[in-house]
Amino acid sequence: MKALDLKQIFHKELDVIYGKEEVASFFFLCLEQYCDVPRIQLSLEPEFSISKSKTEAFFNTLDDLKQQKPIQYIFGETEFFGLKFKVTEDVLIPRQETEELVGLILQDYKTVTSIHFDASGEKSLKILDIGTGSGCIAISLAKHLPQSEVYALDVSHKALGIAKQNAETNNVSIHFIEANILDSGNWNLVFQDLEFDVIVSNPPYVRHLEKKEIQPNVLDNEPHLALFVEDDNPLVFYKVIREFAVNNLKEKGQLYFEINQYLGDETKQLLTDSQFSDIELIKDLNGNHRILKGTKT
Repeated sequence: MKALDLKQIFHKELDVIYGKEEVASFFFLCLEQYCDVPRIQLSLEPEFSISKSKTEAFFNTLDDLKQQKPIQYIFGETEFFGLKFKVTEDVLIPRQETEELVGLILQDYKTVTSIHFDASGEKSLKILDIGTGSGCIAISLAKHLPQSEVYALDVSHKALGIAKQNAETNNVSIHFIEANILDSGNWNLVFQDLEFDVIVSNPPYVRHLEKKEIQPNVLDNEPHLALFVEDDNPLVFYKVIREFAVNNLKEKGQLYFEINQYLGDETKQLLTDSQFSDIELIKDLNGNHRILKGTKT
């Protein structure tokens, strides 16, 4: 089948759901995924045809897209901060806002990238990612800060399985921890005497009352455990992680959060009321309050 004919079928079946531009993007992603052919190929070779076996993959994807299954789950992978990550419905699909969070941390720690080991021979920067999911934050930081020793915690055994595969794929070493950060009684057992230079977390922060704002492809496919918190206690993870950071961040250590855009002031107040200074509430590229950082005093 000619690729351009197949593209027209995608538009006919999907434009009403996603809009013309996004459907075109889906088709060209499929072209690269299944045929290893860039989109420019169709401009240079408008008669380009796709084999029967590969056409079947396109139609299977089309059926999944009609059910509003995210294309990242269909492919089983996505890109984050220039790295490839396996994703399944056991982990959230990494997003642009989280890339911005990683970028901020890397910007803050560029000045120490040349210091690989301290006097004792240990790596000089200890980082903890709480609620690691696919491992996108922890793995990206480990990849770009080779002087760091990175720990990644998640309550989900299945999510950690995916994260471990992603660490291996991207050739980084991560200390993975299966635990519930809300279970403060086990902190000493899990972390013993560990102290960190950086603690980062993108915890669940969407209130149930905000479900109406969530697209069906997210609501019906991505893990609710990693998305939602109760309406009457939406900052539960931030409160607990703040207390953990007070105990387990080194002096002048940095705490970074991805946050609910509607609760920026309330989340910032948690750090203001505790042992943190130089607190910054930062907007993402869409102009929403999405990142919070503070320094332990």
